[in-house]
Amino acid sequence: MIFTVDHFQISIPAACAARKHSDKTFRPRSHTIGPTLNGLSDPKAFESTSISNDRPGKCECFDLYKDLVPYGKAWSWQRRIVSDKMTLIERKQDCPDTLIILQHHPVYTLGTGSSEEYLNFDIKNAPHDVYRTERGGEVTYHGPGQVVLYPIINLRNHRMDLHWYLRALEEVVIRVLSTTFSIKASRLKGFAGVWVGDKKVAAIGIRASQWITYHGLALNVTTDLTPFQSIVPCGIGNRQVGTIKGLLGELQQSTGCVKADVPHPNDCQLIDITHASLIKEFSEFFQLEIHHKTIHMLEFEEATDISSLRRN
Repeated sequence: MIFTVDHFQISIPAACAARKHSDKTFRPRSHTIGPTLNGLSDPKAFESTSISNDRPGKCECFDLYKDLVPYGKAWSWQRRIVSDKMTLIERKQDCPDTLIILQHHPVYTLGTGSSEEYLNFDIKNAPHDVYRTERGGEVTYHGPGQVVLYPIINLRNHRMDLHWYLRALEEVVIRVLSTTFSIKASRLKGFAGVWVGDKKVAAIGIRASQWITYHGLALNVTTDLTPFQSIVPCGIGNRQVGTIKGLLGELQQSTGCVKADVPHPNDCQLIDITHASLIKEFSEFFQLEIHHKTIHMLEFEEATDISSLRRN
């Protein structure tokens, strides 16, 4: 069965201790868009980010990166925030950007035009929930160990170009892999996402309504790749799926060393390091000042009006 939007509860992975959410701000350094250290970026594609880089824009961040959030609730939440932003724009009121960071319970998602031929199972007897969404792209898997970013931003304040925005999200991941892990990543012509060799490490699927974006990117960090065997990921049959953890293991075997904030990080530390790098690179690329919003888990679980969380 293919689901649309469902109710949810949030659970915290047992292996990772819960952390306290607090209001804090991340301010981007002065940043000029150009090629990455490994020369993988196309400078012409990233001549500018925001309309004005003199003052960074504001971005509220709901940071649930250590929490497992059921897909249906996260999807519904995004759509409510998009609706709120449209109302603010119509009223000509201030409309800050929003970033949601989380992990999901195991789930398969399909894009608006995805083909069920890429499912290696009977849709009526699926191993995990399946959602057909309005994002672009083919089928993919989300699950624990995968850090998901849902930027809900007003492209009027950046660049009104969806192709640029898609490439920008890829660029954020490429910079994370390069600067934090010394992993050389690239794009694959004709496909969205980020690749290391023939392994896809990040899937990207986006949607925009009146230039307000939602959906986003999923980066495999310590993900169990077994569920990917039940699908043809992104409809690409001759390529593999990889994780940062796996790539670091390969790098260590070939060079004897690994670059990371922790020499030999465990799974939770690797998630922490990746999460911090994603926020940094996202903030600097889009020239956004990140304001972390306080979230109390019980309140989030019981909330019937998601917009009330945005006022905390």
